[in-house]
Amino acid sequence: MGDLYKSIDQGYKSAFDKWPTKRLTELLSDLVSDHQPPIVRGRRVKLRHAHQGGSNPPIIVVHGSKTDDLPDSYKRYLEKSFRKVLKIKGTPIRFEFKSSDNPFASPTNKMNEKQRAKKARITKSREFGNRRGKNSTRKSKGKGSTSR
Repeated sequence: MGDLYKSIDQGYKSAFDKWPTKRLTELLSDLVSDHQPPIVRGRRVKLRHAHQGGSNPPIIVVHGSKTDDLPDSYKRYLEKSFRKVLKIKGTPIRFEFKSSDNPFASPTNKMNEKQRAKKARITKSREFGNRRGKNSTRKSKGKGSTSR
């Protein structure tokens, strides 16, 4: 019975342990330098930093680029290595991988309602050839106009 309570206590402590961000990030960089993530579609997956996202079970959030394409085998490698170094026993570890947003990925500009209305007014005035604006005082000398 003594071993059972010891295991329960160890699992409980592992579930509620807290680790500083610096330690998790250093551990991540050491693991990446020992075993680089595989190249996916000709691009390198870059894992930048890690921090604890919660406890019971411990959640480790890893930030980087192209983390959505990270193979499951590399995720298992990270989980086993974190479990070994941080001495986590009797509780699962959850990893969350967050990719940074590329500001240049979307070619379209997201406009609010006021900006869309202004763009529509400008486009409409260009369609009718009114390029001078509202306060224009010059008279147009087009095909049907007479100058007397």
